[in-house]
Amino acid sequence: MATPRKTASPRQFSLNSEEHSIDNSLANHLIYTSGRHAEAATTRDWYETTAHTVRDHLIERWVETVENYYDKDPKRVYYLSLEFLIGRMLSNAALNLGIDGQVREGLHALGQTMEAVSDMETDAALGNGGLGRLAACFLDSMATLDLPGMGYGIRYEYGMFNQHIENGQQVEHPDNWLRYGNPWEFQRPERLYPVKFYGHVVEFPAQDGSVEQHWVDCETVMAMAYDMPVPGYNTETVNNLRLWSAKATREFNLDSFNAGDYVGAVEDKTSTENLSKVLYPNDTSVMGRELRLRQQYFFVSASIQDILHRFTHEHDSSWELLPEKVAIQLNDTHPAIAVAEMMHALVDVYRLKWDRAWSLTTRVFAYTNHTLMPEALETWPVDMFERVLPRHLDIIYKINHYFLHDVNHRFPGDTELLKRVSIIDEDHGRRVRMAHLAVVGSHTVNGVAAIHSDLLKTTLFADFNRIFPGKIINVTNGITPRRWLNQCNPGLTELIASRIGSGFIKDLSQIEKLAPFAEDARFRKEFMQIKQANKQRLVERIHHRLGMRIDPESMFDVQVKRIHEYKRQLLNVLHVITLYNRIRSGKTEGMTPRTVIFAGKAAPGYRMAKLIIRLILDVAGMVNRDPAINGLLKVIFLPNYDVSSAERIFPASDLSEQISTAGTEASGTGNMKMALNGALTIGTLDGANIEIREEVGEDNIFIFGLTTQQVAELRMRGYNPWEYYNANAELKQALDMIAEGYFSVEEPERYKPIYETLTWNGDYYLLLADYASYVKTQEDVGALYRDKDEWARRAILNVARVGKFSSDRTIREYAQKVWGVEPVAR
Repeated sequence: MATPRKTASPRQFSLNSEEHSIDNSLANHLIYTSGRHAEAATTRDWYETTAHTVRDHLIERWVETVENYYDKDPKRVYYLSLEFLIGRMLSNAALNLGIDGQVREGLHALGQTMEAVSDMETDAALGNGGLGRLAACFLDSMATLDLPGMGYGIRYEYGMFNQHIENGQQVEHPDNWLRYGNPWEFQRPERLYPVKFYGHVVEFPAQDGSVEQHWVDCETVMAMAYDMPVPGYNTETVNNLRLWSAKATREFNLDSFNAGDYVGAVEDKTSTENLSKVLYPNDTSVMGRELRLRQQYFFVSASIQDILHRFTHEHDSSWELLPEKVAIQLNDTHPAIAVAEMMHALVDVYRLKWDRAWSLTTRVFAYTNHTLMPEALETWPVDMFERVLPRHLDIIYKINHYFLHDVNHRFPGDTELLKRVSIIDEDHGRRVRMAHLAVVGSHTVNGVAAIHSDLLKTTLFADFNRIFPGKIINVTNGITPRRWLNQCNPGLTELIASRIGSGFIKDLSQIEKLAPFAEDARFRKEFMQIKQANKQRLVERIHHRLGMRIDPESMFDVQVKRIHEYKRQLLNVLHVITLYNRIRSGKTEGMTPRTVIFAGKAAPGYRMAKLIIRLILDVAGMVNRDPAINGLLKVIFLPNYDVSSAERIFPASDLSEQISTAGTEASGTGNMKMALNGALTIGTLDGANIEIREEVGEDNIFIFGLTTQQVAELRMRGYNPWEYYNANAELKQALDMIAEGYFSVEEPERYKPIYETLTWNGDYYLLLADYASYVKTQEDVGALYRDKDEWARRAILNVARVGKFSSDRTIREYAQKVWGVEPVAR
């Protein structure tokens, strides 16, 4: 147990006194932080002022949380993730701290509004999609549940990219989110760690007769820590997100500068600091792939060094305590190199014997898998790995040797099994399989939805499930109700609280008390009024950004997520074209006016995804300009989808599109967010859709298409997309229009690749097989939406029955089933 420290508590300088009231803090920060008088202050000045005022309250609890952890010495969980899509901090922090009302009143007294001020905050560009948003939800829940947790990632100077639409196409621009600074971060120059690359390994005899490996002649990058506080809701706990920024060991080459080589003078610095420059560098080139590998190792190495520094500082060299005090969660395969890095640290730096180090390592790590698609699991060419991380390749070879030796003893003679589970893939150009390293090096592996975890056991990791029975478990994903209801939908939050109290914000299971109000006509009316107000706000936002007017009375049919073939935005487009053709041919009887809203980014090197965006935009242009449509159909693509956009879209959504091919989506969390905000789901039996159906009831969700088993059977017997093409006149018409240039008359061949992907190339994601079922189910959706009162009843039941999908429940399961950590409250 660490010795308690005597420190000055921030409570000695309490912010609750009159002297430090919100009003006085705002006035003082405007002058002393922003350097402005009220008459000259811009809205951005007011944002900085308000952020620092709220930050003061955060720091007070943050410092005390750190002291509490030090004094009580609990087991801590460290969450390693390449992404943390945390969104804007101001509103979230004020709400979680319970000072939102005071801040609003203080700003109002000074002639400002919280909405205008918070809108000046730039989204933190620390992630791309569901993986990063999940990590952010988890940090919120850890703090809310008083669990001693900490996130580790990279402080990207630029996000993945800022998505612009130019000439009908996605164009990537730098996402310079730190342009105006970040009032929520604290630089920690004392937390500076060397991270090594390249070089080679030499062997030396040790005194005990063994052989020691030394990694020499390396290039070194310094990792500097930046901390961001993570406040829990209605608790004193404020946890930490630590992000690493790459710093050069040499800032400037004066000889090069004096010789007139001004570029060369800063070349080392620029090359070094590229490591934390951009989220997901384009990996279509060898240099891009190598940068990505270096980026992953950079943050993992710094994090492991920091974790072990903290452990040894508090426990000296009591190594058997390591699994009792440290739990490390690997969020997907991006940080999987941490297994080899921990072995490198324990064996090479702290000089533990291999067997002891491996025992400690495998009791510390756990791994979350987020994909069922083998092609999405990271692998690295052995030659690249050997060049960049030569010592770690040696370690991986040794881990693999002992692992395969054990497998061979347990399953003698099964050489095919050895090939399948080997960490080194010998059949595809010799590659390091990072998922295999994570599985072998972890005590627990989890999927993120019931069907996903079952499929891991029976398909992707079937061999590992046989070797390690019981290692693979399920922990269904969740979302934080603080951001995805309390913050983004205050109208609905207040309405729910008026009937069942506000306890659901911290304990979402309480929201089930809302179910009886689905039968209350007055409540249904109020519910739909709030939905309509949310839709009107989105209408105004769309008009402001795109100059387009849409009908708030139409059904908002929403598909917002990363653009990818398996997520099947193309199936949605085929339905849009079908509706367009029906309207053009006069088949409009009983048709429900519909606004179809798309948003999402395509990876810069993913040509098909970018082509899908272009098709959406071309179809939108045709539909939206055709007077024959007569207001029955509009198509919108909202560029640069981010957390702030999602906070506006989800509360306004009527229909939630979750239409991936069954067996491809691990979980999904957009489905949970939209259901919590009162949208009905149309989807396949994929990912968390299955569990959502179980919770909300079959009558309150629209399920279509093939099941996972039917998908497998269809592929096994031989899927022929032409059969569906020739058997369905509307499908054939839609595909022919795409192929023949109906939506691209100036370039008729533009969408031939899409047509060929769905026909000649086999339609791998089975869009044509699911088309008829999808279109029929959409007809059922439209029919129900015309009965607004019944739609409201079912939407309310969706809200009331998704309490299971709180990230608080998810984190409790991790804490109990995986990490073995307990709450540490004050």
